[in-house]
Amino acid sequence: MTTAAVRRPPRAALPPAARRAKRRSTWLGLLAWAAGLLFCLPALWMLLTSLHSEPDAATNPPSLGAALTFDGYREFFGAGGGASPWPSLINSATASLVSTALVLLLALPAAYALSIRPVRKWTDVMFFFLSTKMLPVVAGLLPVYLFAKSVGMLDNVWLLVVLYTSMNLPIAVWMLQSFLADIPLSIIEAAQVDGARLPTVLARIVAPLAGPGIAATSLICFIFSWNEMLFARVLTGVTAQTAPVFLTGFVTSQGLFLAQLCAASVVVSLPVLAAGFAAQDKLVQGLSLGAVK
Repeated sequence: MTTAAVRRPPRAALPPAARRAKRRSTWLGLLAWAAGLLFCLPALWMLLTSLHSEPDAATNPPSLGAALTFDGYREFFGAGGGASPWPSLINSATASLVSTALVLLLALPAAYALSIRPVRKWTDVMFFFLSTKMLPVVAGLLPVYLFAKSVGMLDNVWLLVVLYTSMNLPIAVWMLQSFLADIPLSIIEAAQVDGARLPTVLARIVAPLAGPGIAATSLICFIFSWNEMLFARVLTGVTAQTAPVFLTGFVTSQGLFLAQLCAASVVVSLPVLAAGFAAQDKLVQGLSLGAVK
């Protein structure tokens, strides 16, 4: 017994306009990949240089086929008799995490008042927050230094916490206000009808719905605090020295220790990369998708 072969119908040829659109999308995709690799190239070069010895890292042009070693990382962590980076890393983590937490605690009620329950002339309030970022940071450096000296707060990590909180608070209010403005009022009104007070509404209703916005805001504030160097360089010495200030110790009068500097830069960049990786799921979620049925 034989069966007839089943033939698939031939594929319909794409019209010329569709073929041109497909080729255009292919070229745009390749261009996007090339741009992404171009932006990642400095970081990859820094990682490769950190795995070279100092003589190989200092060659011009650089040697790509040089032997790999972890001497730069061992020197960074004090194996060669240098200063330990752990106090500086702990100071940066303390200043960044505590200031970010304080910023969120202060910015969330302020953004709630300016978006969901707007006050009178709230646009003037938003402009006031924005105007605080118009003054260059270096212009306020001397008054802050004199004030810190008069109250005995120089070389104190808690002074950095206060400064980073005040510096990031306007940005956090602006970001959270735009996120909270999209929360449906019907959800908040339903919770208030059930007897929920303001702290309960903020903690159990607003914060979960604004999770992506809070994650993005906290990540921005953490990055700004972790990377800040001007105030940390001027207002701290040894006790409250942060990681960016510690990196400048690899540029000495004896020369530039390039391999150690790249190794230190890789280590100091890891917390920011880890924070971004941990918050990536929140960053892509819908703000209130499916909240209202």
